[in-house]
Amino acid sequence: MRHAQIESTSNARVKEWAGLLEKKHRDRQGKYMVEGVHLVQEALRSGADVECVAYDMARGVPAELAEDARSSSTDWIAVSAAIVSKCTEARTPQPVFAVVRKSSAKLADVLQAANGLVAVLDGVQDPGNVGTIIRAADAAGAAGVLIGRGCADIYNPKTVRSTMGSLFHLPIVEGDLTELLPQAREASAKIVSTSLQAQQNCYEADYRGATWFVFGSEGGGVSPEVEAFVDEAIIIPMPGRAESLNVAMAASVLLFEAVRQRLN
Repeated sequence: MRHAQIESTSNARVKEWAGLLEKKHRDRQGKYMVEGVHLVQEALRSGADVECVAYDMARGVPAELAEDARSSSTDWIAVSAAIVSKCTEARTPQPVFAVVRKSSAKLADVLQAANGLVAVLDGVQDPGNVGTIIRAADAAGAAGVLIGRGCADIYNPKTVRSTMGSLFHLPIVEGDLTELLPQAREASAKIVSTSLQAQQNCYEADYRGATWFVFGSEGGGVSPEVEAFVDEAIIIPMPGRAESLNVAMAASVLLFEAVRQRLN
C-alpha cells in the first residue's frame, strides 16, 4: 500500500477527480469514478485497472477494505470529507472512492467464447437500464456486452452503480453495431431481437449456440440500421394486461431463457 494525504479541494489531482463526474472529462482522461466500499472492492478484486483509492481520513480505511489495502500496490490516499463530497455524486457520500482506467476490451475478447451468449444494446438511453442489463448478462454467464451508439455512458456514475460490480466481470465493448455485428455473423453467431410484430414465441427459439440478443431503445426499439443484421425476431408472450416490459426486464427474461436451455 502506497500512502499519501490530500486535504485541499483546490489540489490539482482533486480537480481532475471531480471532473470525472462529467462525460467529457471521463473521455479525455480515459478514466472514471467508482463510489462506495462494495464497488471499490469489486474493482480491486476483479483486476480492474485502479489508479488510486481515496478514503475519508477522519474515518480511515473502511474495515471491509483493510486486507485489500494491505495487499494492493495501488495508491491509497487519505482525503478530507470536503474532497469526498466534491468528487462523488451521492447526496450522502460513502467514505471511499476509486479512480479506474477505462476498459480496453475488444470484440475479439467476446468472440473467443465458444457458443457465447452476448447482450447487445442499441440506443438504450437510461443509465439504470444499461447497468441492469450488464448485471443480468454477468449473472447469466454471458461472454460480453456490446454497447452501440446512442446508449447511456457505461461510465456514468448511475450506470456504474446499477451494474453492482458486474462492470468489472466481463468484456464490455463500445462501438458502431453496423461494424461489429457483421463480424459476429462471420463467427456463426445468431443475432436475435424482440419485436411486437414477431410470430415466433421467445420460448420456442433455440439459444444453445452462439446467440447475440439485441435490445433496442426504450422508446423506439431496435434501429432500422441494426435490425438489418438481425437473423431472428421473437416476441415475449405477455398474457397479462401490461402493455410492454421494461428493456432491462426483457433482457433478463431472454438471457435466462438461454441459461435454462443451456442447463438442460
